[in-house]
Amino acid sequence: MEEVGPEAGENGENKEEQDGFGEGMLAEGFSGPSSKVVKPLTAEELAKFKAAQEKTGVVYISRIPPGMQPAKVRHLMSMYGQIGRVYLQPEDAKRAHLRRKYTSTKKMHFTEGWVEFKDKKVARSVAEMLNAQPIGGKKGTRWRDDVWTMKYLPKFKWNMLTEQIAHEAAVHGARLRVELAQSRREQQEYLKNVELARVLDKRAERKRKAGDDAPAPSGLVKQKVERPTQEKHKKVKRQSEMGEGDNQLSSILGNIF
Repeated sequence: MEEVGPEAGENGENKEEQDGFGEGMLAEGFSGPSSKVVKPLTAEELAKFKAAQEKTGVVYISRIPPGMQPAKVRHLMSMYGQIGRVYLQPEDAKRAHLRRKYTSTKKMHFTEGWVEFKDKKVARSVAEMLNAQPIGGKKGTRWRDDVWTMKYLPKFKWNMLTEQIAHEAAVHGARLRVELAQSRREQQEYLKNVELARVLDKRAERKRKAGDDAPAPSGLVKQKVERPTQEKHKKVKRQSEMGEGDNQLSSILGNIF
């Protein structure tokens, strides 16, 4: 059966609302309906489309088994009811880089996901039935023993998800810009300090060289010149004192003998 979605233009609907793929979402994690024909909607068709959107329900999956792709999640969930859109959140880029570097698994991994059911009653019953239950499947299937962890989100629509992801992407971008600006300021301050230290080192080196090449002060020269003369005077004085002592001793001995 042909599916119809809104188109940008007079009816006020944009392409993101049309296909459910919003800003901040990665294409690798999105899986829409298999067949879709886009064409302009009349007012009646638009009202019908909005009514159909009100009937939808979204199931949140808090853990995606390693290696499971959006198409596989869509296939497994479609066995329980009619599926609209599926989106899985890829893992953090740093974590993915380390995993690919140190393990043999190269495929993209996903951390959480959202599945849109055409009927919210079906979505609620599927979440209650499959939560904390094994995925199952044929013997030897990769995810046979993995366990579903899911929850039905009441009054939650797909456009809320796209708005939330777009908001998180904007916040993340703003945080990155702040961190980059702070890092740039720290780098400039570091380079400024390095240049200042280099200038001060050159200035100190010039002062040291100027001090080594300068002549000694006159006071030091005078002290070096006068020191031997003072020592000589002290020596002569000692000799004269010793001579006077000898003369006194001679006169005393002469008087005695």
